[in-house]
Amino acid sequence: MNTSQPSLSLEKPENWVISKIILNQFKSDPNFEIIEFVDHEKWTFKKLISLGLKVSHNINKLNVKKGESIIVMIDDPKLFIPIWIGASFLAVTFVAINTALRGEVLYHQIETSSPKLIIAEEKYYDEIMKINFDRKKTKLISPLDFNYSRELAETQIVESNNYDVSCVMFTSGTSGPSKGVIMPNCHCVLFAIGTIENYELKENDKFYICLPLFHANGLFMQLLACIINKNKAIIRGKFSASNWLKDIIKFKATHTNMLGAVANFVVAQKPTSLDKKHHLKLIGSAPLPKEPEKIFRTRFDVKHVVPLYGMTEVNIPLYGKKDELGNGTCGKLYKKYFEVEIRDPVSDQKVKNGEVGEIMVRSLVPYGFMQGYLGLPEKSFDSFRNFWFHTGDAGIKKSNGHFIFVDRIKDCIRKRGENISSYEVEQAFLKIPEVTEAAAYAVPAEGGDGMEDDVMVSLLLNKNSEINYLNWIEKAKLNLANFAIPRYIRIMSDFPKTQTGKIQKHLLKKEGVTNDTWKNIN
Repeated sequence: MNTSQPSLSLEKPENWVISKIILNQFKSDPNFEIIEFVDHEKWTFKKLISLGLKVSHNINKLNVKKGESIIVMIDDPKLFIPIWIGASFLAVTFVAINTALRGEVLYHQIETSSPKLIIAEEKYYDEIMKINFDRKKTKLISPLDFNYSRELAETQIVESNNYDVSCVMFTSGTSGPSKGVIMPNCHCVLFAIGTIENYELKENDKFYICLPLFHANGLFMQLLACIINKNKAIIRGKFSASNWLKDIIKFKATHTNMLGAVANFVVAQKPTSLDKKHHLKLIGSAPLPKEPEKIFRTRFDVKHVVPLYGMTEVNIPLYGKKDELGNGTCGKLYKKYFEVEIRDPVSDQKVKNGEVGEIMVRSLVPYGFMQGYLGLPEKSFDSFRNFWFHTGDAGIKKSNGHFIFVDRIKDCIRKRGENISSYEVEQAFLKIPEVTEAAAYAVPAEGGDGMEDDVMVSLLLNKNSEINYLNWIEKAKLNLANFAIPRYIRIMSDFPKTQTGKIQKHLLKKEGVTNDTWKNIN
């Protein structure tokens, strides 16, 4: 790790506080260019701190106190980043939500967060104003309405500890609505430290960031890692497959992270003479099936292609080794800070190497991962049953220490890097008058090489109902993000059910896309 922080040792977890780290970097090297956007605008630590303090001044004027929440619904990284920094200076809980959310799902996240303030780009005002939240308790404002002429005084910066809640990010629900993950400072910083240590970031390395900053990967694994280790962050506000290689070449990026969908889109681009004309040393990817890894190593000549495994809840406890082939695995134990075992999902007993069980995780550092689900004490307690966090993912540990991700035990669907709640898809369709029962589940995406899911929903209709697939899709869009809209719809005469009346989704998944399934080609 780059040791240019003379007054703040990150070997001590008590110093894992976002605001302290950023202020320390500013004081040690204020003119260091920490961020460059793809339009070539550059920010030094001095500029970053100044913008953060200006946002802090505005939030403070709106009487948001330590521990209270603000929701941020912003795409533009030039607006998003200063708000994140500004919130940290006031020890305000930063609730970053997916800007694609609509309807009931958006309402649920606003209601659960109980924010004092919603800061949103004006293009999202119409969707937010459809939500029936308490406008006396929660103020809606655009970051463009802030007064950027004044900064928060340094004496007004609020003291924060590594155990204080820094952020809430919502992760997909599996048997209910999406859940807000309570993330203390320590948890957020450990995402970054994991990147720095496992990628072995050097002083002149540059990180290309094209994943959304409202997810932990983009914000903590990449941007915060750059801030901590003084590596320039190259930021594109929205991933573009056609610009991915161009950006990496132009800005001489050495490192980047991918999700399954990003990798798919990149390798789908036509080969060119520029494929190897870059400085890229390492790609981190979750998941990382064999074929994309092979393409990045051969066609693009990337020396290190590293698989990862993690969740918003538990950080990244598994990393591939730089000099080893991933070969379809999801990494080895990051043993400095985590324990990971494969255990029986019912008995919680440890299973033998090579046997399938549930991936379970423990942190070796206090506050090293989530402190629970917001407003859901029973689910929080259950997830930590027998002192292990239950990921809901099936996996195998090999005798050589490699872990293999097998499947999801939970009913979660992953599409284009997003986790989709089957429950929320079902609820959107159950609002349609013709629909009496619904079951949403994952099916393999066409040409996805095992990296991607498509959403399929099976429906039971009222008697004599007319079938109108396109109309149902339009109605579902009122309450679902575009990435959660089903690719396939199947009409059922009856559902396979357990004795207690629960739909047996595993049987539907096994049948997959049948001859009577309608395909959404839009």
